[in-house]
Amino acid sequence: MNQSSVLVTGGTGSFGNCFIPYILNNFNLKRVIVFSRDEMKQWEMAKKFSGDNRLRFFIGDVRDRDRLYRAMDNVDYVVHAAAVKIVPTAEYNPFECIKTNINGAMHVIDAAIDRKVKRVVALSTDKASGPINLYGATKLASDKLFVSANAYSANSTRFSVVR
Repeated sequence: MNQSSVLVTGGTGSFGNCFIPYILNNFNLKRVIVFSRDEMKQWEMAKKFSGDNRLRFFIGDVRDRDRLYRAMDNVDYVVHAAAVKIVPTAEYNPFECIKTNINGAMHVIDAAIDRKVKRVVALSTDKASGPINLYGATKLASDKLFVSANAYSANSTRFSVVR
């Protein structure tokens, strides 16, 4: 990953707050793009890493296909961590959960293939294994989309899912 560009969707969430410092400290990266819709969390993260000119912040939502295309310009690796994750929130707002977790996954896949990203890793959850709620069901659908995207990636973008 040395001299590579990495984009992290949902980069200001709990995963991003652990992953971003790890990759900044352990790899000689060209740039790390934190892609999230939370302006305040981006501001807080930017203050924490002030002075590290490898870090870039993009306000955006995985529901916005055009913004993802812009953010993935010249990106080598994508870690997809953005999701509606709170089970009661998903149950009370099912359309919003589907738009983020399923439609957002499709947007990440399309942008990565079209922008010729080398590899995409999507974060899943144990709730996607035998789902009993909407959150688990949307993450299972997302997992299947990412795995099947390997068949559609003529430019050799590789997709993986981790739980």
